Amino acid sequence: MPDLVFDPDGPIIARDGDVNDFISAGWDAGADRLVIPVSRLAPEFFKLSTGLAGAVLQKCTNYNFRVAIVGDIAVHTDKSGPLRDFVYESNKRGDVRFVASMGEL
Repeated sequence: MPDLVFDPDGPIIARDGDVNDFISAGWDAGADRLVIPVSRLAPEFFKLSTGLAGAVLQKCTNYNFRVAIVGDIAVHTDKSGPLRDFVYESNKRGDVRFVASMGEL
């Protein structure tokens, strides 16, 4: 099944309900993976204490979508050990991947 790659420009995911439009687009495209540029994520997504990343990614997996977050997140992981661990574990499992570029998919 194909990936649905979202444009870097457009509405951002700032709360968990915002991902619904991405999920709907994924269904319409017949995709099995949503490829979301970092630019489409609010900074709160990368602060694990907000719960935004967990809620968004859980919703995607509940609807049987794999997710790839594409872009440089070093500015966030450099500040947060728990985020680094989350990214590492997510990448290890594979349903959710954080990659620096499309070439890494």
